[in-house]
Amino acid sequence: MEVFNKFYSSVSSTVSQLSGVLPGNPVTREFEATQYIASAGPGLLWKVYTGYKKSTKQEASIFVFEKKQLDRWSKADRDIMLDILKRGILQLTKLRHPQILTVQHSLEESRESLAFATEPVFASLANILGNTDNMPQPTPSHLVNYKLYEVEIKYGLMQIAEGLAFLHNDVKLLHHNISPESIVVNQQGAWKIFGFDFCIANQSPTGQAPFWPFNEYCQAMPALTQSSLDYLAPEYILSATHSPASDIFSLGMLVYTIHSTGHQPLGNISGDYSKFRRFVNELRNLPTSKLLCVAEGLREYVKLMLNVTPELRPDPHQLLKISYFEDVGVKTLNYLDSLFQWDNLQKSQFYKGLPQIIQKMPHRICIYRILPCLAKEFVNPPMVPFILPNVLLIAENSTKEEFIKYILPVLKPVMLIQEPIQILLIFMQKMELLLKLTPGEEVKTDILPMLYRALESDAQQIQELCLSVLPTFASLIDYPAMKNALLPRIKKLCLQTNYLSVRVNCLLCLGKLLEHLDKWLVLDEIIPFLPQIPSREPAVLMGILGIYKLTLSHKKLGITKEVMATKVLPFLIPLCVENGLTLNQFNALMSLVKQMLSKVEAEHRTKLEQLNSIQKESK
Repeated sequence: MEVFNKFYSSVSSTVSQLSGVLPGNPVTREFEATQYIASAGPGLLWKVYTGYKKSTKQEASIFVFEKKQLDRWSKADRDIMLDILKRGILQLTKLRHPQILTVQHSLEESRESLAFATEPVFASLANILGNTDNMPQPTPSHLVNYKLYEVEIKYGLMQIAEGLAFLHNDVKLLHHNISPESIVVNQQGAWKIFGFDFCIANQSPTGQAPFWPFNEYCQAMPALTQSSLDYLAPEYILSATHSPASDIFSLGMLVYTIHSTGHQPLGNISGDYSKFRRFVNELRNLPTSKLLCVAEGLREYVKLMLNVTPELRPDPHQLLKISYFEDVGVKTLNYLDSLFQWDNLQKSQFYKGLPQIIQKMPHRICIYRILPCLAKEFVNPPMVPFILPNVLLIAENSTKEEFIKYILPVLKPVMLIQEPIQILLIFMQKMELLLKLTPGEEVKTDILPMLYRALESDAQQIQELCLSVLPTFASLIDYPAMKNALLPRIKKLCLQTNYLSVRVNCLLCLGKLLEHLDKWLVLDEIIPFLPQIPSREPAVLMGILGIYKLTLSHKKLGITKEVMATKVLPFLIPLCVENGLTLNQFNALMSLVKQMLSKVEAEHRTKLEQLNSIQKESK
């Protein structure tokens, strides 16, 4: 299965070969670029590297523009392109919104490059749709045959519409180049607006109607110095105007490209201005059949978005209200992104219903979108019993590699939480799953201590669950831990508990652990402990009987005749006259006593016979 960011794991091996990526650029003082993974922006000129901040080891992405890419143009054109690229990043750095790419380190320039750092990025939407210009070759494995799920497209388009609503209404800014190259998908799969190279700011004073200055498209200038013609609104030619509705047209063209065969734009203009003029005239009578590739619930709105008359296009707020976005998966992702606004009662109701949704969601979305949101909530202990079952449900569908990389690190701190007690109970119920997926070393360092705490808990259900799962991974417990930590806790619980079922479960657990113990540990720790149990209920006696039977018959353990004669039989014989025993229990007890007496008799007779023959020989 395709996964986001499996390439993040190879940091150390690629650092050396990429040390020359940013020669002399100040970004290298704070950030380390590790792997070349994507491209973005106009003409996909920005190379995108995975990386991390040196001081905190926090993951980041480093965007790099190498100036040598512009060598084929004149100096005047090169200077214009550089100014446009710088302006785009400076504008991006000023903006703060969940649907706009977050800058972690502002633009830096050196003689050979421009560079800046952002939140961790997966790829540009253009890369995901198959445009691999300025990408490493061969195409990185995480992007080969990559397919967007419907819920990803729905939520992604919703995020872009929200971002445009913010730009148009709050900042009074036209993006002026919405296209696959200017949308970046982050590490969690969220779609972010990027590529502000051609944005146009409102020039009106506060309180007055916005005014966005207009510059005509110049055919004499290189295509890279102007907005992409494939996504440019028709009013640029028809009325020499633009407005927020122009960005909506571009968004409509983006929707078409995402859904079309081969992800080709509707006009397929590719920088040809005369072709663009012809296409604008064709748009006046755009047949609905042209839009058949677009999802049914979105098709009629895309036709409105592509209307030649700007006033007839819906605005972002109207778009966000259409039934196409009324999808349980989209709503779930939206709720997760706004969880911090809710109180605990609202959150708990949401988490209770989440398992049904997780089971229907694509696994990639569960790992990269849902899991990080749930993990953030683990700092809120009262919520953990509601969140944990969802995380463990995602774990059930994960590979061992996914579990170790993404799920185990977020579970480790939760394993240390003492209250509420339900947390421990949930872990005990899913212990088989945890043991199947957790590496042996982490079983010792993280899961065993949790089991010790379960044995010391006051909750009967947790104690019994713990005792039932312990034998399943006894082979992973080393000798010192078994002798000094686990056995003393089981014995203490057996002696001190007020619950008959817990005491019986302690004995059953010890019985199952016997094959993992050596003879002397059993003789020193188990056999002397059994007579100390302050209970003579038949169920307890049968548990004790079971342990004695196992030690008697097990080749490795075999109790010595001395122990049987001096410790075990003096304890067992009085039990034979307990009034609470059923006939079957009495028979089982008598059978064991007789078996032990026979063994003592046979072994001691053999010994005496040998001594007797030696004495005769010496005489």
